Amino acid sequence: MLSASYSAGLCGIDGFPVTVECNQRNNLGGFELVGLPDMAVKEAKERVKTACQNSGYPFPYSRITVNLAPADRKKEGSAFDAAILTAIFHSSGIIRRDVSLEKRCIVGELSLSGELRGIRGILCMCVAAKENGFTEFFAPVENAVEAAAVEGITVYAVPNMRALVMHLNGEQALSPVLCDRTAFAEATNRYPADFIDVRGQAMAKRAMEIAAAGGHNILLIGPPGTGKSMLAKRLPSILPPLTFAEAIETTKVHSVAGTLPEGVSLLSVRPFRSPHHTMSPVSLVGGGINPQPGEVSLADNGVLFLDELPEFPKQVTDALRQPLEDRKVTITRANGRVTFPCSFMLVGAMNPCRCGYFGHPTRKCTCRPEDVKRYISRISGPMLDRMDIQIELPSLSYEEISAPDTSSQKSEVIRARVTAAREFARRRMQGSEKTVFCNAQLDAAGIHEFCTLDTDATALLRAAYDRMGLSARGYDRVLRVARTIADLASSDLIKAPHVAEAIQLRSLDRKYWG
Repeated sequence: MLSASYSAGLCGIDGFPVTVECNQRNNLGGFELVGLPDMAVKEAKERVKTACQNSGYPFPYSRITVNLAPADRKKEGSAFDAAILTAIFHSSGIIRRDVSLEKRCIVGELSLSGELRGIRGILCMCVAAKENGFTEFFAPVENAVEAAAVEGITVYAVPNMRALVMHLNGEQALSPVLCDRTAFAEATNRYPADFIDVRGQAMAKRAMEIAAAGGHNILLIGPPGTGKSMLAKRLPSILPPLTFAEAIETTKVHSVAGTLPEGVSLLSVRPFRSPHHTMSPVSLVGGGINPQPGEVSLADNGVLFLDELPEFPKQVTDALRQPLEDRKVTITRANGRVTFPCSFMLVGAMNPCRCGYFGHPTRKCTCRPEDVKRYISRISGPMLDRMDIQIELPSLSYEEISAPDTSSQKSEVIRARVTAAREFARRRMQGSEKTVFCNAQLDAAGIHEFCTLDTDATALLRAAYDRMGLSARGYDRVLRVARTIADLASSDLIKAPHVAEAIQLRSLDRKYWG
């Protein structure tokens, strides 16, 4: 007898439907699994046999051929186990032959006892199932709430194969799993760190607000203990709340990578990633034999913080150039290519020299001039050019540390201004062919269309361009930052004070890099 069930596979963070065809012939026993399976899929034969018997059902003594279609696409992982056994049950009559499996997608790894174990990438698979017309999605209990975040498809949590058979035969129905969107909305702004904890550094906090409002990359330079890491860790708390669409995209990446926190089915806050400087280029941008997302993709819709930036190997920092421009990473292998999203804000932090006290008002720098130059030169010109904002953090005085800081504001207050600035920008760009979400994403055409300067601002920018020797990319980035400052002031025109502040936030490369 010929039968078919339906499952889903993964390619990067994109799912694709898989048809599990099963044919049984009444002759000598045997079990063949075809359709370009990897080793984990081939091993499903033994899991399926044992799970069938331990679920209380006889495994058919016949020649069984299972094909995973499309046969020209590699199948990886253990997510097809449940669908394979379902197809065998349907062809042998354990699941009634009049039961339709056509609009039902079944995923899950089988334990030897017949229970369904959780798998990676369940959200991606459920999204693919919905897009391909499936109306029901059967997932392990461990993953069901994550899959339920997808609207327009009914998700069932399956504890074991016996429960699945009884549901399909109409003997004992499973209850649908629902996603609590109210709980998601309530959790979107719950960050453990708050900007009100930061003492002093008014200029740095203003720079962080501008960076958040425009999605700009920022470089923090200062001696140890000035609050560089403290500010970076609090940046996600002043970014606009994560939208549901952004949460789905970010959760898909973490689901595939297996980095979802325990008990979390949908990420509700913007990710903050801070990898160590000993990382490799592959761990940063992603890769491997079976490509996995790297840190830039795990920071999607959030913040990537590189502390002690000059300590990162040059090949690592150079690998950031293309993701920063394209906001996606494409990894090509012999058997295909995968694309991971990486729309993140980059925050770099560094000391002015190896000992950290070059230019310090009270501490003596122990580095030789050539050592300082060598340390600073580890940040390449192209990398520095991609930092829209560069800000120096001075050492704090005793009074700044000990006295109450009346100028400090809570993250929610700053976040309200940032959100208002982004909404102002969104309304300005409404109706445009350019699909961008913040000023940092404006291309040359977008800058020409939206960055309109008054007469004084034009004269100031021309003088700064000649005096500072800006590159074309540097010129564009000054305009983008000025556009964001104008948005914070709810101004349609970019005025001279906006340009002046933007230039001030890009002047450190002249001090340290010459």
